[in-house]
Amino acid sequence: MSGLLIVAATGPADATRASIPFHIAANGAGPANVEVAIAFAGDSIDLLKTEVSAGVRGVGIPPLTDLLSKCAAQQIRFYV
Repeated sequence: MSGLLIVAATGPADATRASIPFHIAANGAGPANVEVAIAFAGDSIDLLKTEVSAGVRGVGIPPLTDLLSKCAAQQIRFYV
């Protein structure tokens, strides 16, 4: 099995860019049976706060709360 580590470095100020790592993990790599994890850098750590993630809705991407739920269901690892 191949592996993928996605680095999230964008915080909630840019909702679309901030959501992309979760979208790739939850809707791309995970369903394709690629072992995937997300590493957080800089402002992206704020995305894990419930009060912040609830307001993050990128353009053309599912809401961050939905993506986080999918990541949890697929047991995608987060490195903080």
